[in-house]
Amino acid sequence: MKILVLAWEFPPRIIGGISRHVAELYPELVKLNHQVCLITVAIENAPHQEIVEGIDVHRISVTATQDFFAWIDEMNQKMGSYVASLIDDQKYSFDLVHAHDWLVADAAIAIMQKLQIPLVATIHATEFGRNNGIHTDANRHIHFKESILTSAAQRVIVCSKYMRDEVERAFKCPDTKVDVIYNGLNLARATCLHRQDFDPITWRAKYAESDQKIIYYVGRITYEKGIFILLNAAPKILTAMEGKAKFVIIGLGDAHAIMLKRQAWNLGIDHKVTFTGFMSDSDLGKFQMIADCAVFPSLYEPFGIVALESFAANMPIVVSNTGGLPEVVQDQITGVVAKVNDPDSLAEGILQILQNPNYARQLVKAARLDLEKRFCWQAIALQTEAVYQKTHFLRLS
Repeated sequence: MKILVLAWEFPPRIIGGISRHVAELYPELVKLNHQVCLITVAIENAPHQEIVEGIDVHRISVTATQDFFAWIDEMNQKMGSYVASLIDDQKYSFDLVHAHDWLVADAAIAIMQKLQIPLVATIHATEFGRNNGIHTDANRHIHFKESILTSAAQRVIVCSKYMRDEVERAFKCPDTKVDVIYNGLNLARATCLHRQDFDPITWRAKYAESDQKIIYYVGRITYEKGIFILLNAAPKILTAMEGKAKFVIIGLGDAHAIMLKRQAWNLGIDHKVTFTGFMSDSDLGKFQMIADCAVFPSLYEPFGIVALESFAANMPIVVSNTGGLPEVVQDQITGVVAKVNDPDSLAEGILQILQNPNYARQLVKAARLDLEKRFCWQAIALQTEAVYQKTHFLRLS
């Protein structure tokens, strides 16, 4: 099958989770003898056209602007024009188009209509879910684009059962055309990050004393990630651990980070909390080898790829029971699932891991096995192929 993929990010352009998802999924579909042509956005020092693990990648230039929606409009126009030129030159033909999220909705729908081929849409998250409703003009604009994409698509792929319900609720999208396919993780690549030659004692000393436990969060520093709940849980944890704990917050989000630093100061725990900002994959791999517990106290999380990354790092984790996280992390089997927006529940879950090393090791072992069984990209590619095959027969009239 000849598959046209539209995604606004692809390595080395990495903004969120779409980039890694696309980069991991489509090489596996190529191995299944599908032809994959990806249209994405150009980035400095990356070729405008190249073959990446079998994917025919085309990067288009989009004019830089402070107006994000104008930038998106131009990107969609250029994607549509570029695909039209490929068709007109008779260099390419496609059996279906696969759009990743609302950002490429206009181009995907235009291509579907022009070529009369089916459209598959993957909805990675919704504006409704991220903001617990639609409140602003920007929210309404994005929600509208998501709505027309899910309406136009013949099949909609989501990453969890939670997201299936959210798409149905937010867009009145019938569940009969929604397929749940979990995200995955390239275990070989992830494992390489934890086989580095370094001095763990010296590295650990950068973050904590030798007798202190390291509890960390990694990801975007935004309200929906619930980091403030972890800080509210910290005093209870510090009391139980007799002060022998440090909290490390890894990621970008300057405006919200300032609020969190003020919160830590007001709680009297600022000396126990470190904000690292951005951390490279290599350094994160080292850090995970010397830390003791990962915590993801999200208020909204469609799936939770960070949980899989923790599984691969052999790191015991505590997550909140929101979104897709309880589908990824099996409570008391592969991790601890705490009540959402509940500092006491979160603290109890973290203390379970810190105070019971054997229990923590059991969680890590079970999580690794689950990662290999349920979240490998080979299996996910087969599930995606099945969606393509049933969609392929829905040729447009």
